[in-house]
Amino acid sequence: MHVGILGPVEAHSPDGKIAIGGPRPRTLLALLAMRVGEIVPLDRLVDELYGSEPPADAANGLQSQVSRLRRALGGADLIEFHPAGYRLALAADQVDAHRFAALAADGRKALDQGDAQTAESLLSEALRLWRGPALADVPVPDHATRLEQQRSAATNALVAARIRLGKADVREIQDLVRQHPLDERLRGYLMQALHQDGRQAEALQAFEDAQALLADELGTDPSPELRAIHVRILRGQTHRELPAQLTSFIGRQDELRRIAALESRLVTLTGPGGAGKTRLAVQAAPPSAIFVDLAPVKDVAAATLQALGLKETVLEPEDRLTLALRERDTTLILDNCEHVVVQAARLAQHLLSTCPSLRILATSREPLGITGETLCPVPPLDPEQSVALFTDRARLVNPNFVRDQQTADICRELDGLPLAIELAAARTRSLTTKEISDRLNDRFRLLTKGNRAAAPRHQTLRAVVEWSWDLLSDEERDLAACLATFSGGATLEAVEQVCRHDVEVLDALVDKSLVEAADGRYRMLETIREFCSRHRRVDAEHAAYFHDLAARADPELRRSDQVEWFTRMTAEHANLLQAVEWTTEHDPARALRLVSDLAWYWYVKGSRTEVEGLARRLLERVREEPTEEYAVLLALAAPERVHTVLKQLTGPIRQPFVLIAWAMLTGPPDPDAPRTALQDEVERSEDPWIQGLIGFSNSYTGWVVRGDRPLAIAQSRAALRQFQDLGERWGAAQVLDVLATLTEDPHEALALTDEALRAVTELGAREELAELRGRRADRLLDLDPDQAEREYHQALALAAEAGLSATRALASTGLAKLAQRRGDLERAERLLRDAQRELGFGWMHVAAKQQVEEALSELARTRGA
Repeated sequence: MHVGILGPVEAHSPDGKIAIGGPRPRTLLALLAMRVGEIVPLDRLVDELYGSEPPADAANGLQSQVSRLRRALGGADLIEFHPAGYRLALAADQVDAHRFAALAADGRKALDQGDAQTAESLLSEALRLWRGPALADVPVPDHATRLEQQRSAATNALVAARIRLGKADVREIQDLVRQHPLDERLRGYLMQALHQDGRQAEALQAFEDAQALLADELGTDPSPELRAIHVRILRGQTHRELPAQLTSFIGRQDELRRIAALESRLVTLTGPGGAGKTRLAVQAAPPSAIFVDLAPVKDVAAATLQALGLKETVLEPEDRLTLALRERDTTLILDNCEHVVVQAARLAQHLLSTCPSLRILATSREPLGITGETLCPVPPLDPEQSVALFTDRARLVNPNFVRDQQTADICRELDGLPLAIELAAARTRSLTTKEISDRLNDRFRLLTKGNRAAAPRHQTLRAVVEWSWDLLSDEERDLAACLATFSGGATLEAVEQVCRHDVEVLDALVDKSLVEAADGRYRMLETIREFCSRHRRVDAEHAAYFHDLAARADPELRRSDQVEWFTRMTAEHANLLQAVEWTTEHDPARALRLVSDLAWYWYVKGSRTEVEGLARRLLERVREEPTEEYAVLLALAAPERVHTVLKQLTGPIRQPFVLIAWAMLTGPPDPDAPRTALQDEVERSEDPWIQGLIGFSNSYTGWVVRGDRPLAIAQSRAALRQFQDLGERWGAAQVLDVLATLTEDPHEALALTDEALRAVTELGAREELAELRGRRADRLLDLDPDQAEREYHQALALAAEAGLSATRALASTGLAKLAQRRGDLERAERLLRDAQRELGFGWMHVAAKQQVEEALSELARTRGA
């Protein structure tokens, strides 16, 4: 069912037009349609139908008209009765006036945002809904006037859109001017349309006619806007309109707001090729802006004259431009300045100093570098905007496209670079997103089919980057290729030591948008990095630098500055892994030492699962030997074999991860077993961190073996002081957890656990966070079961991220105990069986297995009771 009121009132069903006899049923339908979906009050309907003097039985009369209308429409359900009034039960888009209003609003919004092409399409569609004068055959003049005003506003907006597109219809505007002779906006449109049509004399006469009419009828002069159009026509200025856009504008709202808020008269949008600088500039500029495309030119001033529609004269081009622009309040867009940046800078400085009302919006891969310039970097799109752009462009070539997880993966791999995303989306015509994603390892070969009408530098991904590469000096290319070796960005120190270039060369790459500088680090977008890395690599120098960094960092990770060092190592995580990968293939002996130096960092950060595969590859390339480094490698790659090597070590221990691996894989030492040379060496160590670890170990094993709680507490507090004196949070957290186990006060146990959690949170120690969260849940079981349940779920999630199956098993066991207490024995057993499946090799798994089996036994006893 559809109802039309933009013309004679009518209704249509799937079978055709519905005959609605009599003026009052048609009026009633129109009144309900204007507020479709809403309840229209009874008194309002009576007033509209019967006027100021309704009959005594108006309520019955209204009910009678509703009955007639229901019969005409073929069903009572379309007009609902409510105590407050009647409601037409249709969707808004089933009434032409509401459809028109929505389309017109979208069209005006597109026009305000500078998208004249979309505005023209939407407004044309909106106006095609009209079939004649609004509400032509029903007596509701106020409503008809309101609708006609909306129609007039939409018509004016459509004319404005067509003016911007350079395809306005002069006759159509002349008709509108005859209908609304005092509308100065329409007079201005007529002048512009005539001027665009090459009819300058008629355009000037149209101004004279408007001036005379306004003086005669209103006693006023033309508005400043109308006079400004007149001046432009007098000067013969037919400046180049903003380029019409053929696709929708997506994202960039933050950048648009920033540009709008800037007060600088020179704003330069900077960013790498394909970042969307031109599109953003067009979107941000006012509709009257003058667009100068510098990409294909060598003479900036001459190109600007052409964009203004000015001919060269005996005057210098710069002076000619000054004459044309010095009295104009307008914006000049200088697009693609990077290859003529010196000329662009000189012209911008000249015009800004001689034309006080001129503003310049430039786009460039590097700044113009003149006084007064405000830079507005154009970053990659965020993930949500990237996916929205990919989806929009994909549906242009494949209307049935549906976004999926690969869509987000592709956008992430392409760094959120708009041009790369659009090139990839174009491939959805023949490839699935998985096929596109699988081929991005050779993105320059894949992303080659761009818009044939685009500039050559924007038709393929390679062309985009090559345009920037060709503008670099030899030194800049050498440094760019060197920087491409770094997979995780680099600090200034790393760049200087690995690449051996002055900081000025690095600054030049930043200025030219090949390198991003943020938070003390320099990085390339992956697309640029891949291109540059094909020219030169410095993997050996890179590996040497990061091996030295790892060796320097390792002892600092157990001292008072450990948080800062963990932060630094985390920032270099990708580079450190890259160094291990390269040395594994090219220098396994160095790789073995590097892995040992990184072991403690990896352990505390919970990266052991991540590096396991890499460690196994290295294990295949080195020979077995009874060394500390080899024991560390085994602990990471083949933990079931490490005990054999540990028994052969004699010390001294340089890498404490060996001791942690020893404890994790073999458990507390058996007091009755023969002592090993390594145990004696560790006991004699003068290293304060190792002394703290031994004190902590002795307190724990003494309590487990002898059950002497006071002695264990005293030894633990001594070990805690040792770690706290060092400023070492990991060791302190371990001892605090033991003290929480030893105390008989449940509230003190919680407080000690919370203190331990704060310490490991500062370090970002994922494994300890998971384990301590689980033990906090254990300590809450009898105090707050609901909170304990929430803590167990957190422990499960953290343990899953860190790859800690034993910790997951213990958390599931805790949840099973809660389920058992609540009487849900089936869930308890299911959780315990899940916990059993989590367990594997090592002392920690053995200890967890014991707890799981005890819980299963308790569950069996409960069922048997």
